Amino acid sequence: MEPRIDHPTQTVPRAMQALLALDKATQRAGVPVTTQELLKLRAGQINGCSGCVDIHSRELKAAGEPDERVFTVAAWRETTYFTDAERAALALTEAVTRLADRPDPVPDEIWDEAARHYDEDQLAALVLSIAAINAWNRINVATRQVTGPWVEQLVSREPAGKAA
Repeated sequence: MEPRIDHPTQTVPRAMQALLALDKATQRAGVPVTTQELLKLRAGQINGCSGCVDIHSRELKAAGEPDERVFTVAAWRETTYFTDAERAALALTEAVTRLADRPDPVPDEIWDEAARHYDEDQLAALVLSIAAINAWNRINVATRQVTGPWVEQLVSREPAGKAA
């Protein structure tokens, strides 16, 4: 498989910086780094984005997450490996990623559960993080960006909670 075109964020001036700036802004709200990586992995799985699945799986491993948590993100409801707060973030991620799948895409039940675990700034950061990863997924899938060994260069080596 070959990409259809060069990556759009490297073609359109300042696009890469804009998306990276949005990601950096969401990190200031106090949502744990691990939670952010879990939601990015889950959205990538839903959208079939090989690059994002590869990157965020590796980010979780680099942050010290055990294999059980990384390998079962797609089946998070059927495991005991995730906290209630992480489950709420994953449910919100699925709802926001699958907007067209139901008449009430983000039901109050899902929102209210997330609001039990996250304050308003953190909820805003979660929504922006989910929107951002969905943008990356759509860019990568539409243009057939292919994952590969280059991903290793992007993965941080910082322990969870210490990444910028």
